[in-house]
Amino acid sequence: MGVRGEVYSARLQAKSEKRTYFFNVKENRFGDLFLNIVESKKHDSAPRGMEYERHQVVVFKEDMPEFLRALEKAGIFMERR
Repeated sequence: MGVRGEVYSARLQAKSEKRTYFFNVKENRFGDLFLNIVESKKHDSAPRGMEYERHQVVVFKEDMPEFLRALEKAGIFMERR
């Protein structure tokens, strides 16, 4: 097992280059898997040590099928607009 229970990690650098997404599959101490999605956004004008704003969403394994369906629907809607 990796750092803080990580079993898989992927990184996506957005085209804006100020936003990075991390997709981390983690395992808790009971062996349950969950996806931790983190958005990290850089603020150039922020004080030192506070340049990045982070937001995260946790999706548990049992919720993943419904989450993926809803995400796909949202993506299709955005592509059509």
